[in-house]
Amino acid sequence: MDILVRGMTSDGLIKAMAVETTALTERMRQIHKTLPVATAALGRTLAAASMMGDELKDENGSITIQIRGTGPIGAITAVSDPHGNVRGYVQNPAVDLPLRDDGKLDVGGAVGPEGGILTIIKDIGAGEPFAGKVELLGGEIAEDIAVYFAESEQIPTVCALGVLVDTDQSVKKAGGYIIQLMPGADDEIAEELERRVREAGSVTKMLTAGLDPRQILTKILGNAFVFMEEHEVAYECKCSRRRVETALISMGKADLEELAAKQEKIEVTCQFCDAVYTFDAEEIKNMISQKNF
Repeated sequence: MDILVRGMTSDGLIKAMAVETTALTERMRQIHKTLPVATAALGRTLAAASMMGDELKDENGSITIQIRGTGPIGAITAVSDPHGNVRGYVQNPAVDLPLRDDGKLDVGGAVGPEGGILTIIKDIGAGEPFAGKVELLGGEIAEDIAVYFAESEQIPTVCALGVLVDTDQSVKKAGGYIIQLMPGADDEIAEELERRVREAGSVTKMLTAGLDPRQILTKILGNAFVFMEEHEVAYECKCSRRRVETALISMGKADLEELAAKQEKIEVTCQFCDAVYTFDAEEIKNMISQKNF
């Protein structure tokens, strides 16, 4: 069971959220058949999207994280609803790179350390979505998310994300946290936070030691941290046959007529969950007649 928690220090100067995403990251791995470095890259992005999406107030809102680097993994996309439930995909799930010198997965090398762009799209359910873009700092994703908050939203942020892949390529542990300084937090508070983050160690180290998201934030921020929310999150795709029909209709009458004339059946595969929706020529013709183009 994956859990997301959030809250704020009693003085109101630090807000934070943390999430364990082990189960949903393993679910993603099974769907997309990712090799370890792609599992880590997309898994980190899903954890970040879950926490950022959970801050949305509108029930129809969503957060989309798009990472377009110059490395062999290609584009990474993760989408969260306002409850922290996520879905995502990676362009090259079979990318395979040697481990780094320190024995860790080379996520930065897979994403591409230079020349890439991180895009955050916030859709609050009304009007045009807001899109913020920053250049990738190193492709390790957590640092890039922190840069986004600092540059696009002017919020000093510490972000940590981690995915630990087991020897059988399954996900052993995954999760992350985002800690942000609020207006009024001085340099002394920032320095103390940096010290505590260093001493706490990596997210996967804490998760492997048995700490849950609540305990992770308490370890870093102390007992002055007040928890305001805790709930489950999951890998959850929003696709349906009706949504696919809507997408097909959006192609227009001419393209639909061409499909119906040339193919006996059409298969549409969801990028997020690999579900396959099949439509025969007669169903396509019915779409055309019912839509009355």
